Amino acid sequence: MSGTITIVVADDQPVILFGIRAMLEYETDFTVVATAANGRLAVEAAAEHRPDVVVMDIRMPELDGIAATRRILDAQTAGAVLMITTFDDEEYLLDSARAGASGFLLKDAGADVLAAAVRSAVRGDALIDPAMTRGLLQRRIDATRVSDPVKTAQLDTLTERERDVLAALVDGLSNLEIAGRLFMSEGTVKSHVSAILAKSESRSRVGAAVFAYESGFVVPGEGDRRGA
Repeated sequence: MSGTITIVVADDQPVILFGIRAMLEYETDFTVVATAANGRLAVEAAAEHRPDVVVMDIRMPELDGIAATRRILDAQTAGAVLMITTFDDEEYLLDSARAGASGFLLKDAGADVLAAAVRSAVRGDALIDPAMTRGLLQRRIDATRVSDPVKTAQLDTLTERERDVLAALVDGLSNLEIAGRLFMSEGTVKSHVSAILAKSESRSRVGAAVFAYESGFVVPGEGDRRGA
């Protein structure tokens, strides 16, 4: 990766906004081009600056982070959106994934983790915390105990190799790591990921991980058994 990564930060809490900006600006290849105190301003800032990444809080006034993410990605005014959250926001994470968020971070994440997440989002290797995803979806699936029939039908369209790649996405692996695990080129991995996103109608790798659970491909518990 070369050049400067441009970033917009959106959070309605001034102290957190300042802290995130300070951590990002410590990185010599990062430039925070704008900050926003609500979702509406985040959408406007993305339209004006067209950043590589928007670091977005979920709960904000005027327009929440989920709606703002959807508007930004629909307008293609940012390369990726990275959500910052707390454990209290778990109910919103699935909606964020469906809106196209590239990954999630807890607000107390350290500077190194935040920087790595931004770089991963720029590469298209979104940061997915398997434990967070697994815990959230375990509760959702426990509540229904039923796989989504539409998602199950979409799962049936995946090739065996695409399923192997999907399993690796659930484990939070980058394209390079998937290539090493499955003994294929990184370019081939990217092609499989693109096919998975298209067939599952997912907007991001995080969305694909959610799809894996909702379709019944991954069964939480028992070592996260992969379904048929």
